[in-house]
Amino acid sequence: MRIVRTCTPRHVPSTIPPKTAHVSAGTLGLLCLVVTSTGWGVNWPVMKLLLREWPPLFARGVAGLAAATMLGIVAWRLGERVSVPRGLYARLAAMSFVNVFAWMGFTTLSLRWLSAGEGALLVYTMPIWAMLLAWPLLGRRPRTRDLAGLAFCVAGIGTLFDGSGLDLGIERLPGVAFTLAAAILFALGTILLKPLALPPFAAVAWQLVLGCTPMIMLALLFENPQPSALSPMGVVLMAYMTIIPMGVCYLTWFAALRRLPPETASVVTLITPIVGVSAAAVVLGEPFGVRQLIALALTVGGLALVLRRR
Repeated sequence: MRIVRTCTPRHVPSTIPPKTAHVSAGTLGLLCLVVTSTGWGVNWPVMKLLLREWPPLFARGVAGLAAATMLGIVAWRLGERVSVPRGLYARLAAMSFVNVFAWMGFTTLSLRWLSAGEGALLVYTMPIWAMLLAWPLLGRRPRTRDLAGLAFCVAGIGTLFDGSGLDLGIERLPGVAFTLAAAILFALGTILLKPLALPPFAAVAWQLVLGCTPMIMLALLFENPQPSALSPMGVVLMAYMTIIPMGVCYLTWFAALRRLPPETASVVTLITPIVGVSAAAVVLGEPFGVRQLIALALTVGGLALVLRRR
């Protein structure tokens, strides 16, 4: 009798998962920064329109607390831990001060003395301070390509505002002081303060609460806000500032800092004033011509130098 032997094949999975595209941490960090810079850039003309109805600190503070409430609800729905460990109290307070109160509050307050263009020009010296501070504090000596790229970016920003009537006389020194203080403090926080060991939504919500509550208190003391002055269009603008710059952009900013060196992240934010001027041209009818295009080319070229691999 002939015996036929059957061979049992080795286990073969019934389904073979398709290949998934691998996105590096650096690429994801850059995508987060594009979202951050775009949202913050569009917010410049939004603030210009909103300041016609509400004073600056009150508008920023209300938007921040509203964003914190929404993020807190999302954190709770996702099951995130919202309580802060005792060992993080000091770092949370420091991050709330530099990332929210100083960055948002000081820059907005500077608009009492400076135009939006002047404020943007000065506050986005932040990457310069970040790169310079990273050298002595972290031992990260900038490469020649980094310095060249930064020079291109600064030239782009200078070209953008060249001829815009930048006049920083004595009467404008408070605005200059507030803006440069915001830039330096934000850069210092970017360099020294590591992201909090908290879930993302809870971390941003706590920083917004601690950073925006003093804005509301100062606004009630000095700005005499009139909540009823907000028009339907103002409500739309407040909704944008609450959801995008104060919510989504902070989430993407901190996500980028987890994946990129802080100096690189700071340089990429130089896209923000370019986006701001472009958005102002569309929304407010401000000029956008050859000078703005040259500025865009210089800034993008500088970013390419900084971000190019060795």
